[in-house]
Amino acid sequence: MKKLPRGVWMLGLVSLFMDMSSEMAHAILPLYLVGTLGASVALVGLIDGLAEAVAQVTKLFSGVASDWVHNRKWLAVLGYGLSALTKPLFPLAASPVGILVARMADRVGKGIRGSPRDAMVADFTAPELRGAAFGLRQGLDTVGAIIGPLIAVVLLFFALADLRHILWVACIPAVITVLILIFGLKEPERVVAAKPATSTWRDVLRPVNPGKAFWIVLGLGVALSAARMTEGFLVLKAQDGGLPVPLIPLVMMLMSFVYVVAVYPTGVISDKFGTRGLLFSGAVALLVADVLLAQKAGLWVMLLGVAIWGLHMGLTQGLLGKLVADAAPAALRGTCFGYFNVACGLATLASGVIAGVIWDLDGAAPTFLFGATMAAVTALGLLFYHPSSNT
Repeated sequence: MKKLPRGVWMLGLVSLFMDMSSEMAHAILPLYLVGTLGASVALVGLIDGLAEAVAQVTKLFSGVASDWVHNRKWLAVLGYGLSALTKPLFPLAASPVGILVARMADRVGKGIRGSPRDAMVADFTAPELRGAAFGLRQGLDTVGAIIGPLIAVVLLFFALADLRHILWVACIPAVITVLILIFGLKEPERVVAAKPATSTWRDVLRPVNPGKAFWIVLGLGVALSAARMTEGFLVLKAQDGGLPVPLIPLVMMLMSFVYVVAVYPTGVISDKFGTRGLLFSGAVALLVADVLLAQKAGLWVMLLGVAIWGLHMGLTQGLLGKLVADAAPAALRGTCFGYFNVACGLATLASGVIAGVIWDLDGAAPTFLFGATMAAVTALGLLFYHPSSNT
């Protein structure tokens, strides 16, 4: 098998350190919001959903911009840099509104960097290696998602019980991320799209014509995003199940560990055998996870549900990036990632708000059964999915 380009590894390391920073914070943010700042679970769902939707909408604009300019790298630097600068806002926040502002600013940074970064992965990689490339990038991202909560657990146990201290420590890997991107990455040559004659942002909203294959992939992404509520509900389920607060970040670590073990092999397999069966297996895994998490059957059943949730992530998330890259014309790659991400973000917002309201009204079990229903609908839809020869 051919070696993956150095640029893919650099983008993977960038993702690793930023996700280490983000997940160190996100592993405790639901607890901080509900326990320290007095927010409702519905408000947690709304904050998570709004933040992710803002990130995805921003990806649309940054994706189009990355197709117009010769250098995607500096858009990514801008995005990662903004996220690094906003990290101190979390420990400084004194109310849920402050957390909302910090999350929105952080996710704007994510939105600016997301589409250019994903497009660069595709730019670096030959089509026959894209499953492996997106799997590696997503896998290293998830390694960061394991290390971040692990650091949070260590700090909670051994010295820094104040949740704000952990939020300050999360600033450090964010700075490392920006340094790696600036000094460690050289962008490849690529096809640059022609700018629209008017060169205004109205052109961003005009429909692109990437072809039927892309719109099918976008539909798959929306369905999976709506079925998968935000991972913050796993943290709240752990708390609802009576897990001690210092151990709750381990729940996210378990999910991320299974995710990282599955995502790269899934990408390699998809390069050889296609994606349909893997995506269907991922939707079924999410259905099973939600059903288990809806039970009140004790710690081990909950942990099994969390692990299968991670398996679902590994079976789907890297493949969606590969499918977009394969379906998008080279000169519109950033734009297509932008459209894909904004659609998935809106689906995440809707499902996150609905799930949060259900939780406040009736608890954890109906919330996860709602997710299970959405996953079942997605799995049924995948039975009718007929990928093109290159996806």
